[in-house]
Amino acid sequence: MAALRYAGLDDTDSEDELPPGWEERTTKDGWVYYANHTEEKTQWEHPKTGKRKRVAGDLPYGWEQETDENGQVFFVDHINKRTTYLDPRLAFTVDDNPTKPTTRQRYDGSTTAMEILQGRDFTGKVVLVTGANSGIGFETAKSFALHGAHVILACRNMGRANEAVTRILEEWHKAKVEAMTLDLAVLHSVQHFAEAFKAKNVSLHVLVCNAAGFGLPWSLTKDGLETTFQVNHLGHFYLVQLLQDVLCRSAPARVVVVSSESHSELHRRLSPRGVTSNAVHPGNMMFSSIHRSSWVYTLLFTLARPFTKSMQQGAATTVYCAAAPELEGLGGMYFNNCCRCLPSEEAQNEETARALWELSERLIQERLGSPSS
Repeated sequence: MAALRYAGLDDTDSEDELPPGWEERTTKDGWVYYANHTEEKTQWEHPKTGKRKRVAGDLPYGWEQETDENGQVFFVDHINKRTTYLDPRLAFTVDDNPTKPTTRQRYDGSTTAMEILQGRDFTGKVVLVTGANSGIGFETAKSFALHGAHVILACRNMGRANEAVTRILEEWHKAKVEAMTLDLAVLHSVQHFAEAFKAKNVSLHVLVCNAAGFGLPWSLTKDGLETTFQVNHLGHFYLVQLLQDVLCRSAPARVVVVSSESHSELHRRLSPRGVTSNAVHPGNMMFSSIHRSSWVYTLLFTLARPFTKSMQQGAATTVYCAAAPELEGLGGMYFNNCCRCLPSEEAQNEETARALWELSERLIQERLGSPSS
């Protein structure tokens, strides 16, 4: 009767909003119940909808669940040093008896990387992000670090990389984050990086091949290869070759390739060993430092900046492919705006993919010997 009486006073369009005098709480095991302070009673069913709910996912990183002397559950936010009786996961509840599942896309182009990881704890997971000192790479690294992962920023410029590490630690001083030197334009640097990483004797659960050059003037690297080709493709190709055993030992593991057409061939080879690979398009028209090598692109992006995605939004698709539970064991796909989409016809050409793979192996072997050495 109390639920009906309060419902009659409702002046909101939201059926999930509680009537005056009611409070939403959670049990230790995540079930939601409702307290009526006026009549001093509790019930499992929502006073207006009659639905039973439970919270979805784990507590956000940095939160801990405790019980007071009266047996009531409360929550400690160690990052912001505060306590509350309000479960931070109440914004992400699911019905106990869900109706027919919806096919509506859960995330889209406006979603941020932090929203993708909401409620997830990656403690014990190791994430390696190339080109992580700025832009999408930095936001990807930061998002995982703030959710407990051990994150390694693999960058060419160690000064900028260390600055990026400092920025992450300023947000959360307990973040486990470090920088290592990696110059994708120098195959020996890739080799030395892989050796240094393996010497750490850590796992590798997520490898994000993010570093890239855009609009670079034509030039040759020290290895005698065109710079954009080596930085954007061959350097990462060699890195995955060198770290594939670590990835397989860490399975299930994921490789996320930012805008590369070699992901299907890679997935085909590594998926039997528990390593999946997907490619992502970070989104159209994003203002980042990737265009700094060309004044034309700098001008274009400056003029378009009010209409571009933020770096957090740009990193969302990368983080989605690296962490989404629904993608566990799935690979060889191409994503844009957190949604699977059809790549170009050339990207689907298996013969072209095989030829690129064989060419990549040959180019490395000609310069360094075996590509897996």
